Amino acid sequence: MTTVLTPASPLTAADRCDRCGAQAYLRVVLISGGELLFCAHHGRKFEPELKKIAAEIQDETDRLTAVQAQAAEEEH
Repeated sequence: MTTVLTPASPLTAADRCDRCGAQAYLRVVLISGGELLFCAHHGRKFEPELKKIAAEIQDETDRLTAVQAQAAEEEH
């Protein structure tokens, strides 16, 4: 997924995927206006189509690996 740095605010736990309701980690700003939010799974699934209609993509999926790494460190 291509990440575009935007002045948009960071996604929070209150931001939910428009497809399934899981926590959103991608914000897609549409060329036509408006935005869509996606979880990492649906962001990957729809990536080819999203790139065609997106003006910007804010990808925060790297936060998922950071959380997993922190949890692993806390276990040891």
